Amino acid sequence: MKKIMPILGTSLLLGVVACTDDNLDETSTEEANEGPETGEEETNDEETGPVEGGEMVLAMPSDAVTLDPQAASDVPSNIIYTNVYETLVYQDENMEIQPGLAENYEQLDDHTWEFNLQEDVTFHDGEPFNAEAVVASLERLLDPETASPRASLFELVEDIDAVDEHTVEITTSEPFAPLPAHLSHGAASIISPAAIEADANGDVGLDTNPIGTGPFEFDNWVQGDEVTLTNNADYWDEPAYLDSLSFQVVPEQATRIGMVENGEAHFAQQIEPSNVGQVEQMENASLVTEQQLGFEYVGFNTEEEPFDDAQVRRALSMAIDKEVMLEGIYGGYGSVAESPLSDLVFGASDDLDPLSYDPEQAEELLADAGYEDGFETTIWTNDANPMRIQVAEYFQDQFAEIGVEADIQELEWGAYLDAVGEGEHDIFVLGWSTSTGDGDYGLHPNFHSDNLGADGNQTFYANEELDELIIDAREESDEETREQLYEEAEQLIIDEAPVIPTVHNDYLVAVANSVEGFVQHPSGLLLLDNVYITEEVEDSGY
Repeated sequence: MKKIMPILGTSLLLGVVACTDDNLDETSTEEANEGPETGEEETNDEETGPVEGGEMVLAMPSDAVTLDPQAASDVPSNIIYTNVYETLVYQDENMEIQPGLAENYEQLDDHTWEFNLQEDVTFHDGEPFNAEAVVASLERLLDPETASPRASLFELVEDIDAVDEHTVEITTSEPFAPLPAHLSHGAASIISPAAIEADANGDVGLDTNPIGTGPFEFDNWVQGDEVTLTNNADYWDEPAYLDSLSFQVVPEQATRIGMVENGEAHFAQQIEPSNVGQVEQMENASLVTEQQLGFEYVGFNTEEEPFDDAQVRRALSMAIDKEVMLEGIYGGYGSVAESPLSDLVFGASDDLDPLSYDPEQAEELLADAGYEDGFETTIWTNDANPMRIQVAEYFQDQFAEIGVEADIQELEWGAYLDAVGEGEHDIFVLGWSTSTGDGDYGLHPNFHSDNLGADGNQTFYANEELDELIIDAREESDEETREQLYEEAEQLIIDEAPVIPTVHNDYLVAVANSVEGFVQHPSGLLLLDNVYITEEVEDSGY
């Protein structure tokens, strides 16, 4: 299990959600093997201890895109590579920053942070982990030639220096309060320097051959079928219990659920609310839910008429009954989103004035804006996401009630992202995970004018006042002041309505009863280093 050691220096930056600590997340299980020769039965983990060995089979809806942590921007890739790589600090399931490859850190002044590294750590290829490895990884992340989609997380980082073998200093151009939270993001994973060199020379690609320091190491990837990781027997911390992890690509949700029910998989990801009942009726598995860090939303292209008028955007926002949508589409799993920041994220405020459901007021606002007869528009969504298609259909119906006729267009995921990033849309349905747990990552990419288009701000919304609030919040070191700045920013987003935040939805997954120690992280990651299994699965032949 992870050893929770004290982090030195600044106070924690993240909000906390009540949840069982990782070290305590073990429950009694029935005996997995025969008792001792005396015939005396051992009845709980306090007597037998966790079971070592075995392969955990995970049925996943999508394959990874890349296993290069600095190139990935999708959840399936992140879930896999975070079991191979580690960061200087990480966030536990309570969203508290914990020591990772950095034993502790300290903020020396407004611009300088010092990280003291763990000793006696090696990469999977035998290379030593040290300060030079940290410098090599983070410099690669920031290198324009790497073109990392997450480089903007560290755009204020000016210098990364190896002070000695186990000390690193990071200097920022401006005060940057979210730095520790951002360093917990998988994009800041520390990669073997030898692997970085081999990748640069074209000898071995990090996209298909990841080499980190984590509790599991890469074994094989049959693209479109399965990724296999094996136990890192030389892991520097407490080793994982499992021998291996098998991430099997199973696009059909019914098949994933059936694999768990038939004892062919230990885990099935992405359960829709309409299928929750089937999982809850299983005798050999349970439904696990966890609130997400992100938010689902419907956005407007604010550069196009009539969505360049905040009055029109507010009117459309007030046409939506979010409570009805939460219950009808999400089965009540989650909470209504009044702003982009969920209550798990630092900076979220519970003292906001939302745009409430009021279709009569919505019609009046449209008339005042010159659209008393309504108008025609289109709502875009991706074709492989049934939940978002349902959201688009609900918005279509609600808009019609106030005289706005909306046509729905479903696009293939890659084409959809490209077109929205280019600003070819009117209205679109998307979501965002504030995976660092800090308000900066929820607001800066999505609403700052530096990030228009594919960089994150796909509403193309630009507001100098909002820009200033977001920058002031990231540069402010006092937590109370930061929270006040984020509250002002959130209220401005509500009032200007470039997006309609809809829900902070829950992760819904199926987990076999033979799995112990499993944690679904609010970021979407799966914490598997403390997992053990009491039964192997049957060969599904999938």
